[in-house]
Amino acid sequence: MKLQEMVGLAVFDVEDGKQIGKVFDFLLDETWSITGIQLEGKAMFSSTIKVVLWEDIVAYGEDAVMIRNQQAIQKEEAENIQLTFNSGSGKLKELPILTEDGILIGHVTDVYFDHELGNTITGIEVSDGFFSDLMEGRKVLPFAPGMTKGENAIMVPPNSEQRLENTVNSVNG
Repeated sequence: MKLQEMVGLAVFDVEDGKQIGKVFDFLLDETWSITGIQLEGKAMFSSTIKVVLWEDIVAYGEDAVMIRNQQAIQKEEAENIQLTFNSGSGKLKELPILTEDGILIGHVTDVYFDHELGNTITGIEVSDGFFSDLMEGRKVLPFAPGMTKGENAIMVPPNSEQRLENTVNSVNG
């Protein structure tokens, strides 16, 4: 499953059956695991954001994310969130992916995780530019030890460009 597919999904409280918001972003940690979701909406002059930790998510599917109850919603200081998928200063989306020997593989367009493995990231969808995406389709770089998020790029081991795989739902079919 791709993180981008889950952004915008309705979030429901299983206990009351009430929609409590929508998925805005994903919180990640340095071990490439999803630690929670960020809900849409931020008070105009507030520095806090609403999050739900991964362990409080009961289920998720193509239409909604289900959480235990409304007590699962926590407020976090935005500045304390270090790594996200889609927003903020620590976001993965659109970061360049560079090998340690200086080869630009492309830029992050999405992140894959395996529904059955839970919150573990399994790969990164890579774009090499609009025309390349159109002609060849996007590629997936399977997760490998040694991948790290730096301040301005994702660093991957040498020869990682040889590990790129075609996406199942690529732009060109």
